[in-house]
Amino acid sequence: MPHRLHLHSIKPFSALRETFREGYNLTSLYRDLMAGITVGIIAIPLSMALAIASGVPPQYGLYTAIIAGILIPLTGGSRYSISGPTAAFVVILYPVAQQFGLSGLLIASLMAGIMMVIMALSRLGRLIEYIPEPVTLGFTSGIAVVIATLQTKDFLGLNLEEMPEKYIDKVLALINAIPTLVPSEFAIGATTLVVLILWPRLRIPVPGHLPAVAVGVALSLVLTTTGFDIQTIGSRFSYELLDGTIGQGIPPALPEFNWPWMQPGPDGKPIDWDFHKLTSLIPIAFSIAMLGAIESLLCAVVLDGMSGKRHHSNVELLGQGVGNLVTPWFGGITATAAIARSAANYRAGAQSPLAAVIHGLVVLASLLILAPWLAYIPMASMAAMLLMVAWNMSEAPKVRELLKKAPSGDILVLLTCFSLTVMIDMVVAISFGIVLASLLFMRDIAQMTRVIEISDNRKHVPETLPTDWGVYKISGPLFFAAADRIFSELLMISEHKRCVILYMDAVPILDAGGLSALNHFLEAKLNTGSFVIIADLQFQPLKNIAKAGLTPIEQKRVFTPTLAEAISVAGSKVIEDNATAH
Repeated sequence: MPHRLHLHSIKPFSALRETFREGYNLTSLYRDLMAGITVGIIAIPLSMALAIASGVPPQYGLYTAIIAGILIPLTGGSRYSISGPTAAFVVILYPVAQQFGLSGLLIASLMAGIMMVIMALSRLGRLIEYIPEPVTLGFTSGIAVVIATLQTKDFLGLNLEEMPEKYIDKVLALINAIPTLVPSEFAIGATTLVVLILWPRLRIPVPGHLPAVAVGVALSLVLTTTGFDIQTIGSRFSYELLDGTIGQGIPPALPEFNWPWMQPGPDGKPIDWDFHKLTSLIPIAFSIAMLGAIESLLCAVVLDGMSGKRHHSNVELLGQGVGNLVTPWFGGITATAAIARSAANYRAGAQSPLAAVIHGLVVLASLLILAPWLAYIPMASMAAMLLMVAWNMSEAPKVRELLKKAPSGDILVLLTCFSLTVMIDMVVAISFGIVLASLLFMRDIAQMTRVIEISDNRKHVPETLPTDWGVYKISGPLFFAAADRIFSELLMISEHKRCVILYMDAVPILDAGGLSALNHFLEAKLNTGSFVIIADLQFQPLKNIAKAGLTPIEQKRVFTPTLAEAISVAGSKVIEDNATAH
């Protein structure tokens, strides 16, 4: 029954309901409207750029921002989060698009949505707290490097037919293609990037993405009129509507329902899906689900810190899962909460999830009204925006600070996660990083466990004890990584002691490994005829000792609630032994 109540407590729409419960009025609606418009303006070019970076035409990024951007905040548990396509997924989605096309992306997103719903119902939302900061910094900065590498081609206008799969090969291919650099493309990309960097310093209440793209388009038009051939969304992408209309750029039409497995593959034709192909997407879907969960919950935590509010982690996971379950049926790719857009949403005055809904409607309006003009956006400007996203995502100041001040173990974890993300795979990086961080943490905790003799410490032992008595204080957790060392030391230093008192008031944990090591120690002392008293056990060690059936043995092994009582019992035992001897 308690388990079912737990599941029942995961209620969709929690962020929306909380907002309305606190009081929502016309002023709140106005603030949501302004914030939604602001973030919608940011999302339009970014959504297109992220779709292109993921290996699909730009309209699918807009579809994602519309469907997921409206559905996830309504059903989720974070009131300020903005969901849509994000840069973090590029390193996962791009290889899938190359192998399976749009169809593969949508099916993988669908699978990931199912996994996130299962994670939410299993109440795994709080597990984000167990991922150390060096791991998250390592893989996010690694993703940033990969994104920046992928955007170099369009930023410089390089003539590169195909991007290799391995990172080193990508870098070598880009270096070999440098002689094909197009100065006009580079000029557009550099100008867009400069505007993006300098715009915030002007403190004008308009997002920098819009003026940066506008400057890029203007420069592109000028260069085109003077005879330069500039790559734009319109020149690279085309579409065909159901009525047979063919156009360049983005179709000015609503997202349409379609079976994900009927969408085009890498050659533009539907894939003949079979069991083998579908199962090959499961690891990719798991990667998407894990990254989506990490990104969305990290975003919610950041927003909690900014706003002083609290998100519902499992409800947010459920919302992300529902969004990724529904969006692929309308052509949208993988979505999750975007930290930069969400932070902009809060700073722009958002009051509720309705701001995110308005953001989706703004993107929808742009698709229907501005599609012909969006085709003029240069590819170099798109690349410049993603270079800026990659820089922000890298969190270089945090990485620099960690490398300067953090312990060597944390630095090792960060560099390992970074290297594995760039060179191999993000999931391998996270998995290996968490394992490495856990091992280093266990090593540090194990080193904290100590054993010292306190026989002559008058604070603990007020009276003088016989020389063949030993009182030993154990401090720290007795778990598998520490227990063998501690009890080996105890055997050595208590080798000639007739009476051994183990003072364990500072032992909070005794696991199976610790219990085994304790058993071996007690058996060894039993064989030498020593009298062992275990004093002042905390609840968890006492419970495990009782569960293991480790009981007192008359005249050989005793448990006492206090150290004072242990010394008293030992004294009585000595008196009895002396009386017996006489």
